Amino acid sequence: MSESTSLQVGQVVPDFTLTTYEPSTKGFGEFSSSQAQKDGKWTMLFFYPADYTFV
Repeated sequence: MSESTSLQVGQVVPDFTLTTYEPSTKGFGEFSSSQAQKDGKWTMLFFYPADYTFV
């Protein structure tokens, strides 16, 4: 079970890891927020309230 937390603009996002789809390899990969931060990469979190699945 996962814990739900509300965040506001400017707050630091807790570390997370998620499974991603990689179109270039036509397979699945993994994204780690802590690894992206170590690599100096920016991260944008995008939430869409409707069905936004790929078919």
